[in-house]
Amino acid sequence: MSLNKKSQLVTLGEERAPNRAMLRATGLKEEDFSKPLIGIASAWSQITPCNMHLDKLAKAAEKGLKKFGGVGRIFGVPTVSDGISMGHIGMKYSLASREVIADSIETVCSGLQFDGLIAIGGCDKNIPAALIAIGRLNIPSVFIYGGTILPGKIDRKAIDIVSVFEGVGAYLKGKITKKELYQIECRACPGPGSCGGMYTANTMSCVAETMGLSIPMGSTTPAPYRQKKEECLLSGKVLMGNLKKGLLPKEIVTKKSLENALSVLMAVGGSTNAVLHLLAIAHAFDLPLSLEDFDSFSEKVPHLLDLKPGGKYLTRDFHEIGGLPALLKVLFQEHLIHGDTKMLNGETLEENLEKVKLPSTRQKVLYSAKEPLREKGHIVILKGNLAKYGCVLKAKNIKKKKHVGPAKVFNSEAEAFYAIEHDKIEKGDCLIIRYEGPKGGPGMREMLSPTAALVGKGLGYEVALITDGRFSGGSHGFVIGHVAPEAYVGGTLALIKSGDTIEIDMVQKSIDVKLSKEELEERRKEWQRPVDKFKKGILAKYRDQVSSASLGAITDNFEG
Repeated sequence: MSLNKKSQLVTLGEERAPNRAMLRATGLKEEDFSKPLIGIASAWSQITPCNMHLDKLAKAAEKGLKKFGGVGRIFGVPTVSDGISMGHIGMKYSLASREVIADSIETVCSGLQFDGLIAIGGCDKNIPAALIAIGRLNIPSVFIYGGTILPGKIDRKAIDIVSVFEGVGAYLKGKITKKELYQIECRACPGPGSCGGMYTANTMSCVAETMGLSIPMGSTTPAPYRQKKEECLLSGKVLMGNLKKGLLPKEIVTKKSLENALSVLMAVGGSTNAVLHLLAIAHAFDLPLSLEDFDSFSEKVPHLLDLKPGGKYLTRDFHEIGGLPALLKVLFQEHLIHGDTKMLNGETLEENLEKVKLPSTRQKVLYSAKEPLREKGHIVILKGNLAKYGCVLKAKNIKKKKHVGPAKVFNSEAEAFYAIEHDKIEKGDCLIIRYEGPKGGPGMREMLSPTAALVGKGLGYEVALITDGRFSGGSHGFVIGHVAPEAYVGGTLALIKSGDTIEIDMVQKSIDVKLSKEELEERRKEWQRPVDKFKKGILAKYRDQVSSASLGAITDNFEG
């Protein structure tokens, strides 16, 4: 069986002499032209701690491929650091970068006709982008996660990047001094790795492993651990094995795989960004998935991990008690995941879990399904006249069942942050941030700065923040995002005025502005879309192509 069916279009025959001439210059030898060429997509950069070490992992993956008969070719893909782009105009480019990265991987692998793919990512958008590309390409593939960062320390207390964002709010409130904030800033990020709680990167790495696209335990391994390089070497072996077996990603990722991912998302208390990303990944794999599926799984899968944000522990602590395989074992025993899904090694999930041991009952990171941290999942889909197509509530730690309060409306994140900073937001308010959706931003910015500032000021669960933008995986509090239709396309959010009464009912799963249809219609006649600030470039193209958040903010082949 030929393992280089695709790349031989580039490497075999006299007419390909020019192609081989260029490949020889990159280091390929005569014997390499009959071997499978495997693309290694590396999101290495000096931009962010999430990705600063990925060059070493790419080299380890290349070494693993060579050992088992493949030829690895490393190529770079871009990245935007969410933590660094947060709170300013740079965040408009974050979600758009998911599409750029996916397009880049697809372009290089198709242009060079690679026989397989190893994709290595760290920061938030690298992971879903790689999974989207894997679905589109459908060639034997492995995803390698760069790993979680180790915690920083102050007075023996573990801290991370969200501690800094919340420290800003505490400083503005006068709870800590400028010197104390500086100490938190300097100690929060001690080295390489993605943000340490169950934020977006760690959530999506768990999703990748659950669906069968990465090595077991790889989703929680800290970046500095030796085990991470060993995972890269093993990925080379697994990739070559799957190439020989002809095992393709679309045989691994099925509707059941997605359902397992939804169960894990609820159990870990993961990022609301996973809603956008899973919808987009499902689209890439030609699988059905809707907002209603998230709501359904939230109803039946309990929250089991006590991780930040809103919890006590970090992902490193989860890894030390058995990582994702331990959680999967718990979920499988409770019949909350499918055991017959296929994993990366060709075996079923149930077979993969046979040797996995349950963690000690003395540990406090992973709760039992019979005595969960929360009886239901933390993601609730709300609908109503304020969100006809739905919006996403992060219900973790919210105790109230209903919130009724006056709207305070802002047309950008910056305006809202200024109001929080200057004590213009009060307990009971409904803080509206609009024109930050996929089209309206454009780019659907994360709102970690305002949510962290509210938490730092003691208002995190006393103020309902409602936006057509989205939230960082590090956000917690009373936060509602992804409102659809968004304000830019004339959704009801565009018609709200400060002082209007907003009612949010967690039991009924509703979100409404208390205005008559007639009043809303009159306001709609007066409404004018804001002037577009971006006339050309990536954000202009993104605005023109992107779908609603309720469909995953995808940019290809969507309806609606």
